[in-house]
Amino acid sequence: MSKPFVWLQHALPQHALSRLAGRFAGSRRPWLRDRMIARFAATYGIDMSEAERPLGSYDSFNDFFTRSLKPGARPLADASQYVLSPADGAVSQLGRIEEGRIFQAKGHSFTATELLGGDEQTAARFTDGHFATIYLSPRDYHWVHMPVSGTLLETTYVPGELFSVNAVTAEGVPRLFARNERLACLFDSDLGQVASVMVGAMIVAGIETVWGGRVEPHGRKLTRSVYSREGAAPHRYEAGEEMGRFLLGSTVVLLFEENRIEFCEGLQAGSAVRMGQALAHKL
Repeated sequence: MSKPFVWLQHALPQHALSRLAGRFAGSRRPWLRDRMIARFAATYGIDMSEAERPLGSYDSFNDFFTRSLKPGARPLADASQYVLSPADGAVSQLGRIEEGRIFQAKGHSFTATELLGGDEQTAARFTDGHFATIYLSPRDYHWVHMPVSGTLLETTYVPGELFSVNAVTAEGVPRLFARNERLACLFDSDLGQVASVMVGAMIVAGIETVWGGRVEPHGRKLTRSVYSREGAAPHRYEAGEEMGRFLLGSTVVLLFEENRIEFCEGLQAGSAVRMGQALAHKL
């Protein structure tokens, strides 16, 4: 079953399908919007008791999908001691970055340089460091938050393909997270530099950040934006603060420098996580 699913993704017009999905998800026509939201909420068992607004109060499917939670719905671990989970989801993989390579699934890995859009100098900082890959399923809350307090240094938009990012595809598509469209965000923190990479996927209609708004999807040109120039106002964000969101689901890959963190006991591939819970001890 897994191989036909992967082959089908190679054959499908990934970007055209994602653009079409984006049009439907952004529609404000009540007959379409309300039907999509009701069907989605029922199919995936969305827990609306956590949401700030009830069903029937959203302007579009995108507005519903990126719904905010009630205050206190995600209590934060002690950020002075721990790295926080940036999102609700499940750990796809986590561990050491072995000589610059990041484990994806059995038989598959990719390099930090590839993930960061070819930036060898930045990738070198994470050689022999640690990584965590967190998959956000359709039912999850889709804001991405800061794992640590930090100041934004730069972002790199990397154009690419739009394979699904679920476990089946991760096992069947080599270098998946270094092939898909993504936005790599680099921060300066008390753990040195930390990268939070938001990876797009099939029918993901876009990525947004709190500092720059929507990243135009389906681009063809790698674009690097520097925020740390002398005289520029710093973009400082605290641990647990919102940093971005996905319009439809995807994955976040975190990168840490060597000897900076130790993952919490019991956390492993397949572990469910919630935004704000302790992901790793700070060293």
